[in-house]
Amino acid sequence: MKVREPRTGTRRPGATGLLVLIPLAFIVLISAIDIASPPYVHLGPLLVVAPAITASFAGSRLTALIGSAAVAAQVLIGVFHGGLGTTNHEAQVAALMVVSAVIVFYCRVRERHGRELTHVRSVSDAVQEVLLRPIPEQLGPLLVAARYLAAEDEAQVGGDLYAATRVAHGTRLIIGDVRGKGLAAIGDSAHLLGAFRELAHHYRDLPALASALEQSFCRHLAEEVLADAGHGEHGERFATALLIDIPDASPVVRTTTCGHPAPLLLHDGRVHSLHTREPAPPLGMCELPDIRYPVETFAFEPGDTILLYTDGVTEARNRSRAFYPLADRLTAWTSAEPAGLLQHLQRDLLDHVGGRLRDDAALIALKRS
Repeated sequence: MKVREPRTGTRRPGATGLLVLIPLAFIVLISAIDIASPPYVHLGPLLVVAPAITASFAGSRLTALIGSAAVAAQVLIGVFHGGLGTTNHEAQVAALMVVSAVIVFYCRVRERHGRELTHVRSVSDAVQEVLLRPIPEQLGPLLVAARYLAAEDEAQVGGDLYAATRVAHGTRLIIGDVRGKGLAAIGDSAHLLGAFRELAHHYRDLPALASALEQSFCRHLAEEVLADAGHGEHGERFATALLIDIPDASPVVRTTTCGHPAPLLLHDGRVHSLHTREPAPPLGMCELPDIRYPVETFAFEPGDTILLYTDGVTEARNRSRAFYPLADRLTAWTSAEPAGLLQHLQRDLLDHVGGRLRDDAALIALKRS
């Protein structure tokens, strides 16, 4: 899961205390040079640098204090250069006061926006916790790690989804990708995740589970169409999905693919694609009659690792427009534990794209212990 450190828009108190010495030094230096200079030399206007610098790292209160110190220094310079009664010094003091007030106002606006952004991030974190619940590091005999890589800086969730749940005979997982972006994609993801968490316990085999998810998702889309009536055309919406069933007692993995990329198996230092011969169409193809959901079984022995992913990984391009070679890169980390594997993979993927993904990506690594 994507983890972000909190940011408040200001520096730590210790760092701020050191940085405040810079504008204070400017005030002392400019004042000393101006007082020592001939009367026709006026360096006082440069004192505006002090509050301007302070605004780059401090809040409105400290900026106001530095601005007041700069105005006091300007008054002191006027006393030594012919008195404050001269028009030139009065204009300089007034101008410095106005500019300092504008800088303080800017700081207040920035602080308000910072608080609003912090609130938005906290809401985003809460939404992420509800939709993409953290997957335990161990599920039965499986060691598990998951990552969500958002394309947008301030986004925590999007159209990619994953979930895992323990059932009577083992562990079941879903990983998918909803078509589209924005609130509609988040709503579709939320519905699929909720439906999977409930239906996974009521169906013995994956085809029946996939069919139940299709019916549930189609009802959801029909309700969305009714809700959007009169608000414009309802765009095409569907979701690719991969359903995984891993029994505790058997060294196998069963998969049902609904238009989703095939998982990769890391076995004996090699990477194998678990292709499905007859993948089903994506979920949400509500007008297709008699959809078949074939299930395939693959060996999944102790020490093996399976990687589940969305197309945000394999379709990530570098500056030369080359796709990320996921299977080739995985050969370097076949012996890594799930958490370490995803850490290597995330770093390498971001290096490939130059530090920023163009589409969300989700990753799950499963190792049978």
